[in-house]
Amino acid sequence: MKGISNSFLRTICALVIGLILVMFPNEAGDYLVITIGVVFLIPSLLSIIGYFAMNAEERRRLPIEGIGSLLFGLWLVIMPGFFADLLTFVLGFILVLGGVQQIASLSVARRWMPVRAGFYIIPVLILIAGLIALFNPTGVRSTAFIIIGVTSIIYAVSELVNWFTFTRKRPKTPTVPKDRDIEDAEIIEDK
Repeated sequence: MKGISNSFLRTICALVIGLILVMFPNEAGDYLVITIGVVFLIPSLLSIIGYFAMNAEERRRLPIEGIGSLLFGLWLVIMPGFFADLLTFVLGFILVLGGVQQIASLSVARRWMPVRAGFYIIPVLILIAGLIALFNPTGVRSTAFIIIGVTSIIYAVSELVNWFTFTRKRPKTPTVPKDRDIEDAEIIEDK
């Protein structure tokens, strides 16, 4: 069940991010950075408010992590354009990791069933798109976001196809080769 949920979660995240990047490439970077900033702001505000809500004798130390998260979250919200450029590199790196992960998963799937070479095409393309996003920073940010968005959508679809094709056919229990002998365990009794 864990494999299903991880694969499904990766697929949904890649699909949502891909659709946002393709539909709104000019605004997507800024809005993603602002969203990340809000994600930093909410828990930091809760920790700071919780600190001041305590009695004076219950306060042990100033919530420095909360203050740092608050400042970083504010910086992300106030200056999203600066971080949106950095986000291009982060998303490119994620695509590289996604392509490598799919290639590794296909290699593992070869242990229990044949995998045609055609299944490797999309993961290799995902890997190449990630490398282009990482090593071509001179391109226009919206074009990079569209490329990353389309690649994220392709990754999501590819992940679903791979899950339906390979993961469901994975053997449930490991099989012991017939040529291996299994010795009986020695039983030790306490006296």
